[in-house]
Amino acid sequence: MSPSTVALPVPTWRHPEFRRGAREMTAIALGIAAWGMVTGVAMVKSGLGVPLSVLMSLVVYAGSAQLASLPLIASGAPIWVVWTTALCVNLRFVIFSAQWRPYFAHLPLSMRLRVGYFTADLNYVLFMRRFPEPKPAPEQLPYFWGGVATNWTSWQSASLAGIFLADRVPTHWGLGFAGVIALLGVSYSLLHDRASWVAAGVASCAAVAAYALPLRLNIVVAIAAAVAIALLIDHAPGRRGVRR
Repeated sequence: MSPSTVALPVPTWRHPEFRRGAREMTAIALGIAAWGMVTGVAMVKSGLGVPLSVLMSLVVYAGSAQLASLPLIASGAPIWVVWTTALCVNLRFVIFSAQWRPYFAHLPLSMRLRVGYFTADLNYVLFMRRFPEPKPAPEQLPYFWGGVATNWTSWQSASLAGIFLADRVPTHWGLGFAGVIALLGVSYSLLHDRASWVAAGVASCAAVAAYALPLRLNIVVAIAAAVAIALLIDHAPGRRGVRR
């Protein structure tokens, strides 16, 4: 084969699966942007200030953990409580990582770290819908990067807009409620079987029952209750060996 006929590798951003991933994520980008703007406004109005809010948006990049930790930061809660709450809220990414292992475990550590930073809930949902068979394939990374490119851009642009425009947004607009609605939408997309619905119901009841606890510790109680009931269901007779 002559050098002129050697096929050059296609850049990731020009791969058809990159465009597909970006296109499928575009369908839900508006909701992601709304959630990002709510989080940006909430960070500034909680007293973080613009520089720290920008840093938190770019470095943490985890809307639910940010919204959960903001009241604790504003109230002067101990740092271990803030970190524990954020960790508990983001425990679902441990499950995502375990599910993604068959697809990405062969990649270099530096690439896996980049994938870990850009991973988000809806990227996981769309990826698993596109590639239900747990084995690596060349088109998976382009699809992943296409989806996260749209997701990250939608989130960060809206979050930064909310940060810089927070002082012009009246408090009576009720953006906190909008954030709750956005989180409910994401949660609903992850409830795909009876076990997840039961775990979500138990978590909701536990959060309400423990609402009087200080420092938003009812969130930790709710997560612990959901994990416990999920483990009981998963190890119940007839559930072992069933692939969900």
